[in-house]
Amino acid sequence: MTVTIDYKSPRTWITLVVFIVVVIGVGGLIGSQSTPGAWYESLNKPPFNPPNWIFGPVWSTLYLMIAVAGWRIWMLAPASTAMKLWFAQMIFNWIWSPVWFIGEMLWPAFAIITVILALIVAFILVARQRDTVAAWLFVPYAVWVGFASILNLSIAIFN
Repeated sequence: MTVTIDYKSPRTWITLVVFIVVVIGVGGLIGSQSTPGAWYESLNKPPFNPPNWIFGPVWSTLYLMIAVAGWRIWMLAPASTAMKLWFAQMIFNWIWSPVWFIGEMLWPAFAIITVILALIVAFILVARQRDTVAAWLFVPYAVWVGFASILNLSIAIFN
């Protein structure tokens, strides 16, 4: 039996709004409470470190894509392995910033980001069996977190 998303149902659109509000809202709240400060500015960074202003737009876009991917899987298979992976990566995603910016713990943050990357890749591999759109929505996220992992590792090594 193939399950499809009922795009005519108000419940479908309300669920999408909830996913977007929660993902962007929690991400934004955490981001506003764990901003780069004097500690971060004092760190030795690699030459490929992007300017601080880039992170807000990138994460806003990624959070929207993450929310839509999660919504799509939720509508198709809320108890699936893909959905469990989605929730797991979201929790680790939300943990990383406080560990990095508030806790100032470079190596634990690196451990967390490697788990995030593994969960993202696992989500893509599992989700694509149910919904290729949801899987593709995670590809830019995987690329960004792969880059961020290298950046996190570089900063940890340099400091």
